Amino acid sequence: MPEIPEIRAHAERLEALAAGEVLKRFEPLSFTALKTASPSPSEAVGWPLRSVGQRAKFLLLRFAPPPEAPAGGPAADGEAAGGDSTAGSTEPVAGNGLTLVVHLMQGGRLRVLQPDAKRARRPRDGLARFEFESGLGLMLTEPGTQKRAGVWVIAGDPAEAEPLARLGPEATDVDDAAMAELMEAHPARLHNFLRDQRVISGLGRRLANEICHRAKLSPFAPTGRMDSDGVEAVVAAISAVVDDSLAAERQLPQMSRSAERPSAVHSRTGEQCPVCGDVVRAVEYRDYSVNYCAGCQTSGRVLADNTTSKFLR
Repeated sequence: MPEIPEIRAHAERLEALAAGEVLKRFEPLSFTALKTASPSPSEAVGWPLRSVGQRAKFLLLRFAPPPEAPAGGPAADGEAAGGDSTAGSTEPVAGNGLTLVVHLMQGGRLRVLQPDAKRARRPRDGLARFEFESGLGLMLTEPGTQKRAGVWVIAGDPAEAEPLARLGPEATDVDDAAMAELMEAHPARLHNFLRDQRVISGLGRRLANEICHRAKLSPFAPTGRMDSDGVEAVVAAISAVVDDSLAAERQLPQMSRSAERPSAVHSRTGEQCPVCGDVVRAVEYRDYSVNYCAGCQTSGRVLADNTTSKFLR
């Protein structure tokens, strides 16, 4: 799943490309695409895209009326708004506009459609389409059958509404003192703690593996007993790993594939650790693996390959 670096870099690319573009149509292509009933995305038709931002693993597309437009925005008809599939509240939205919050889930993408691209009637893997007056477009896609990626339409401050309201602080915003408080309040194994979006947001499996390795801590280290050196090591590792990944992501013209993302241990089971030369190992779970280096992280001890490992330091 894309994490802070991938989402942040993609937001930067989208803003550079599409900021100022006026929305012509938002068209859900799947009944699962639109996660909110009100306000309707049609409220943003005729409004320019003011910015594209990132919060945790979400993209934030912010639309606001031009200065000369009434605060409620144009009342788009069904055809311009994409028909009945985008029907919703007809009440005017707040004067500061609408934010369309996009979650890509595991394999979703928000792809750019150039103005000269042929308009597909029912694109493969397409969930929703943004069309702009210039002809530029964005297509939300997701392979597979689950179709969990989607769009929330939020008036006002998106941080106060679902799905963002339930998130913990952004991982890159947490300093040593705040991290110590979070760890004390939420005792867990370090790897699980880092991936719990309600506690600290924006990190996933790859970054959790890389942060534990960079901090030289076991993925099973208990946060409730973490000393100040360990807390500082985790905060420093988050900053370094995110910065490295973001620098690599910014070199690409589009969002990377998971195999292209930099890693020292993640998905490198059986390979040599680039730091100490030991073999990279894994603790296997049904749906994912926790990668680590015993030489760097557990004083050479090999973690039992199950959820009840006795090696917790």
